[in-house]
Order: sequence, then structure tokens, then C-alpha cells
Amino acid sequence: MFDVIISGGGPTGMMLAGELRLHDVDVLVLEKDVEPSKAVRSLGLHPRSIEIIDQRGMLDRFLAQGQQFPGVGRFAGIDKPPPPNLDTAHNYILGIPQPVTDRLLTERAGELGAQLRRGSEVTGIEHDEDGVGVELADGTRLRSRWLVGCDGGRSLVRRLLGIGFPGEHATSQWILGEVEVTAPPDEVAEVSEEVRKTHKGFGIGPAGNGLYRAVVPAATVSEDRAVPPTLEEFRTQLRAYAGTDFGVHSPQSLSRFSDATRLADRYREGRVLLAGDAAHVHPPLGGQGLNLGIQDAFNLGWKLAAEVTGWAPDGLLNSYGTERRPVAADVLNTTRAQSQLISPEPGPQAVRQLLRELMDFEDVSRFLAEKVTSIGIRYDFGEGPQLLGRRLRDIPLSRGRLYTLTREGRGLLLDQTGRLSVTGWTDRVDYVADVSTELDAPAVLLRPDGHVAWIGEDQDDLLRSLPTWFGAASRSR
Repeated sequence: MFDVIISGGGPTGMMLAGELRLHDVDVLVLEKDVEPSKAVRSLGLHPRSIEIIDQRGMLDRFLAQGQQFPGVGRFAGIDKPPPPNLDTAHNYILGIPQPVTDRLLTERAGELGAQLRRGSEVTGIEHDEDGVGVELADGTRLRSRWLVGCDGGRSLVRRLLGIGFPGEHATSQWILGEVEVTAPPDEVAEVSEEVRKTHKGFGIGPAGNGLYRAVVPAATVSEDRAVPPTLEEFRTQLRAYAGTDFGVHSPQSLSRFSDATRLADRYREGRVLLAGDAAHVHPPLGGQGLNLGIQDAFNLGWKLAAEVTGWAPDGLLNSYGTERRPVAADVLNTTRAQSQLISPEPGPQAVRQLLRELMDFEDVSRFLAEKVTSIGIRYDFGEGPQLLGRRLRDIPLSRGRLYTLTREGRGLLLDQTGRLSVTGWTDRVDYVADVSTELDAPAVLLRPDGHVAWIGEDQDDLLRSLPTWFGAASRSR
């Protein structure tokens, strides 16, 4: 029996596998595709996801494979300077195609000891109080203590559980392709700029390695998004919107995406959980989809590991859904709003112009930037200072920087007083006595996902908080 089986070997599943392996959880990832997908469904990572990659010591790998773009992305494609002094040490977008992100996360999970079986399609599940039975398409039967469905928007795991997925059907669809072109670069740029004056859902530009990445509205909404578009269909739509197909040829990948917007009724059913697109789908505006899934996995990993290894306090695993489902609901609303704002109709364009003017106010610009990048998320940990419930950005310490201390996925008490102790929890929580000119608090207790669970300087108050997130003290420690 495995500790955890993950259905789906995309970025959410592989991020989760790596997080679980940090705690020696026995993990098997089942992926139905025999070969890694070449489809580029995501183009980059936002600051919060970059922080997560940094917290686990992977940032150098990602930076070597991607390109940094100043700023934090554009809300509904509105081109405005980013607000100054955002609360992050990574004030940029990391342009990196999804297949590269998938590969890097898969490599990390494998290095940590996760097992990945490709060509293994889940066709049935049975769960009881003791575990989950998983049946594969080839008749193989497996069993685990827990199952996590990271199997995408058409999640079989979610459907087998009978979890509702309410929301809106797709009304619009786009075709995304990575292709070679024969048109000169200047012509491509000039035509794209002109078309985007009236069609914000269109774009084409260099993707590196001699490829161009192009997106164009589809003629109709395909009933099965899994069926890839043909090159001729792609050319036809390019000509319809741009008056030219730019001589596209030799596609590296062609795929579809839509504005379907749905959110799972719940994220857990017994010993089965959902994460990533299996729990939520939405339009790609703002580029939040892959980022949202990675952040789901980061929240879930340490909590599920705590449940598997036996120290989780009551309610810890349920807090995954309590915390992450509202975040997804907010992202869905944000992308709904952006979908309206890219419409060429007069009404949405009037609202777009008003928002463009409002974004000249720093507070408005900052509010929207924090939404898109997820650095503004604050979980409800009760009343307290503004920092309570937020993640703590990477801050300089007298002997280095904070995120180099978080790579093992454990809790962390950062004590600027030097008087506190985590005796009884040293198997789960690291103690660091150090100071930072950028931390206005005597001491902070960080969860493994970097969110601030406690602020103060009183040892008795700390001892009341530790069990909430890290369970009962160990008698031998």
C-alpha cells in the first residue's frame, strides 16, 4: 500500500509529489499520457509561484530556463507601470513554457524519491475509512491511504466522487500554437500591434528557438477541447483576424482553451482530495491557472504529510479546502471581470477606460497587482496584526536570507529576541535566532508554506499557538 497516490502528473501533481517526499511520504504519481505533453498552456510564473520555487531551493534551475520580464503582468491587458515597492523580492514575471515547468518539477520530485508511472490511466476508485482502491485501464489494482486528483478540468476523480462542478459553460474559445513563420519579424510585430487595438484576445510574438507563439479566437466552441486544432484551422483563424497567416508552419504544439469557469463544491471527500484544475477552471486571462495549481499543492503538501505521519492536529487537513477554495473563487471572479474587459463592445470598453484611469492611483494598481500575483492572500487566522495569515516575503537576515532556511518544508520560528523556544516541536519546527531590519515583529512562527501563524514575544502565548498548526508536543523532544 502506498501512502499517497496522485492521479495526474502535471505541474500540480508533481509539485505535490515533491512536497510530500520532503516528509518521507511514499508517493506514486499516475499519469495517463505515455510521453510528456508539448502543449504550451501556460507561459510563465507569477511572483508568488516564484517565491514558492525559491522557498524550496529550485529557483536557480528555473531562472536558467526562463526569461525575467519586469513588472507583474497586466490586468485585462491594460498596459500600466507596476506599483512601486510591491511586497515581494521577486518583482517580475518569469517567462517559461509549461513543458519546461513540468520537466523541472518532475525532475525534483524524482530526485526526492517520488515514483511516476506514465501510461497509467485511472478508471475507477473505491474508498473507505482505511484507504483508497485505484483501478487502472489495464486492469491493475492499487491501494493507498490517500488519493489526490490532480487530473485536470475534466477530472475523472472528481466525477467518480460525485463532487459538483458548477459554473458557466464555455462561450468563447481560443487556439494557441507554437509554430515557425515565414513572415519577417517586423511585419509580424506590426500586424499584431494593429490587430490588438481592437482584439485583445489576439497576439503573436517570438517564443525563442526560432518559434513564434500565437493565440487567436476560434471560429466556434469545440465540444471536446482535448481534440487539438488542425494547422489549417489555425491558419484560417489567423487570416480572419489578421488578414494573413504569417506563413505559419511546422507546429511544435497546437491546443485550445476556453472561458469555461467552474469551481468544485468541495475539495475533499473522505480520503480523496482535489487540487489544481480538477478543483477549478477559468479563462487564462492574467495567467493564473498553473500558478493557482502550484499554490494549491504548496498548501496541501505539508498538511497531508502531517496526516500521513500522524502528527496533524484536528482540522488541519480540512483547512486546505477552507483556505484554498475561497482563493480559487476570487480568481474565478477576477478572470470573469477580465473577460468582460477585453470585449470590443462599447459598454465593456467604457468600463475598461475607466479602470485604466483608476489604475493611475497607486492603491488601485497595487490592489489589482496583488490579486493577479497572489501575494495579497491572507488566510483567516483570527484577529491580529496585518501580517498574520499572510506569507512572509524573502527578507534579509544578518546571516543570509529567509528563504534559504525553508527548503526542507518544515515550520520555522524566526526569533529576533533570542529568548523563545520550540522545545517539544523540534522534529517539525526549526528555530532561528536572527534579526532583520525588514521585519517589524519580535518573532514570527511560519507554517511550512511560509504563512505567518503567530506573531509575538511571549513564550506561553507561543506554546498555545504551536499545537494549532503542529500538533501535540513530542515527549522525547
